[in-house]
Amino acid sequence: MNTNTPHAAFKSRTVIVLISASIALGGCATFSKDGGFGAVQETAKKHIKQEVVWPKTESEKNKVTERVNELLSKRLDVEQAVQIAILNNKGLQADFYNLGISEADLVQAGRLPNPKFSMLYTRNDGDYKIEQILTFNIFSLITMPKMQEIERQRFVQTQKKTAFEVIKIANHTRIAYFNAVAATEQVRYSEQVKESAEASAELARSMVKAGNFNKLQQAREQNFYADAALDYANAKNKQVSAYEALSRLLGVSIDQLILEERLPDLPKSLTELQPFEKAAFEQRLDLQAIRLETDALAKQLGLTKTTRFINVLEIGPARVLEGPRSEPYKKGVELSFELPIFDWGTARVALAESIYMQSVNRAAQLAINAQSEIREAYNTYRTNYDMTKHIRDEIVPLRKKILQENQLRYNGMLISPFELFGDARAQVTSVQSYIESLREFWVADSALQMTLIGNENMMEGN
Repeated sequence: MNTNTPHAAFKSRTVIVLISASIALGGCATFSKDGGFGAVQETAKKHIKQEVVWPKTESEKNKVTERVNELLSKRLDVEQAVQIAILNNKGLQADFYNLGISEADLVQAGRLPNPKFSMLYTRNDGDYKIEQILTFNIFSLITMPKMQEIERQRFVQTQKKTAFEVIKIANHTRIAYFNAVAATEQVRYSEQVKESAEASAELARSMVKAGNFNKLQQAREQNFYADAALDYANAKNKQVSAYEALSRLLGVSIDQLILEERLPDLPKSLTELQPFEKAAFEQRLDLQAIRLETDALAKQLGLTKTTRFINVLEIGPARVLEGPRSEPYKKGVELSFELPIFDWGTARVALAESIYMQSVNRAAQLAINAQSEIREAYNTYRTNYDMTKHIRDEIVPLRKKILQENQLRYNGMLISPFELFGDARAQVTSVQSYIESLREFWVADSALQMTLIGNENMMEGN
């Protein structure tokens, strides 16, 4: 028999139908133009004002570098620092590629597995046995729509998580910025305290030499100076740590950072709690993500129940030659599938049901936690506001007034210079307390805004 039988003779109606179905279904699975990044930008825009970009080409990366250098050439406020972090943080850029990974899974779910070709060839004294089989997994035609829907929801969930990463970087940068500015202010005032204590200690030393100051009083002044010197060294160390933390988020060295000299002032008014609570279920990305996860698991459960009896069903044309090569090929169809003799799929269904119900209960608990987190964050925010306002309006002015009054008494030689030095240090210390309280307020404000978007630990666990 001629082994070069025309390929058309090998076709059958089944092959034509399967190939047509493969092309039709496989052709629908394509990648989006923006890789799903547009949805990330849209979600981020609801929470932050900064531009979010995903530079892939060399030209796009160069534009980002130019923009970052332009921002660094000026004194940075907190919003500009956040913009640099979003543009330049390499960890965030790495997170963007989760979109590509997830979309690849979605596209793959919309494509049929490749057909399989197998061939057996044996020869014995002029007798041949040749089997040629081309099979297609037609069971994929049944499961493909559900698998696509599951992966589509997972892709949307990835978009939510990626948007959350953008907002998380923005929040961390805000806190790091406030820490760095406050640390610089604390260094400035710690230096003033140290200089005052040093002057007091030097005066005490001179007076002891003159014989009109006792050793105990001198030791006390020297102790004030020693403590002030330690506080100053500690403040300098905290400043370096705060700047390094900010530089890591921005992806630049600390010598490139020129920040504002003072923290922003307290806002004139505060928002009430109710709008924050109401916004929780509308805006929180972790709640949206877990809803998508639960929906996907529900569809996964449905798919598991559908496929519990059959895992693989393959069909395709086959032809077999047995005997001399002159004999004609025998044509037929190869069909294979798994028989549910030992495994009826009950374990898989029970597993899927348990995973689904686990997700349902986690979603319910997350909703409860969200309300509690917002109330707790708002209480911290409100308390820090009241405390900072009290220090600014009551304590700092009182310390300043005491210093001014004692300045007059010192001018009239009614008090010693050491009392004046002590009041000056107390006045500076009250300003330092205000700076620290103001820093805590802005950190609490950032934390409150974050509770409206999601819980970081929950998003990382999904």
